[in-house]
Amino acid sequence: MFEQMTMYFAALPAFLSYFAIGGIIMLLCISIYNLLTPIDEWELIKKGDTAAAIAFSGSLLGFMIPLASAIHSAQTAIECALWGAIAVIIQLIVFVSVRLFIPSLAEQIQRGEMSAGIILASISLSVGMLNAASMTF
Repeated sequence: MFEQMTMYFAALPAFLSYFAIGGIIMLLCISIYNLLTPIDEWELIKKGDTAAAIAFSGSLLGFMIPLASAIHSAQTAIECALWGAIAVIIQLIVFVSVRLFIPSLAEQIQRGEMSAGIILASISLSVGMLNAASMTF
């Protein structure tokens, strides 16, 4: 039992570094996403806009799925950070691409139209899963 505890404690620095990298990249993704979107999701969510909450949650989860895959598969912290950055870029491309096909998407979410929030969340999650599955390293 002592040997197992020693092994767990020996792995703690790696856990903490990957967790910190993941947390920092997640906060960067949220910040960049909020800067690129023409609406203030946080303000809408605070006001009870369910469509905004669904859209934002789907985008966040769509990013976190490949980030979790990167953390799981990376051999080094730098590799993890690089794949995490790729996940951020892909997720931002998804949002911009969806807006090309649905130009009024932001306005629909702002008006609380659930269909807009659900479609953005669904596409974000779908691409996130594809992104995670494509991370072969």
